[in-house]
Amino acid sequence: MTWRKSSYSTSQANCVEVRHLRDAVAIRDSKNPDGPVLVVPAVDWRRLVR
Repeated sequence: MTWRKSSYSTSQANCVEVRHLRDAVAIRDSKNPDGPVLVVPAVDWRRLVR
């Protein structure tokens, strides 16, 4: 799986990237791809974006 970010994102914006895992979603800072990653259960991610 690959990391994705919003199509509204620009190179100047502070954005997050997401990666869908089996039962979770990983979230990271697009400007710091080697930095920390937050992993949340998929059900919580769906609630957030809903």
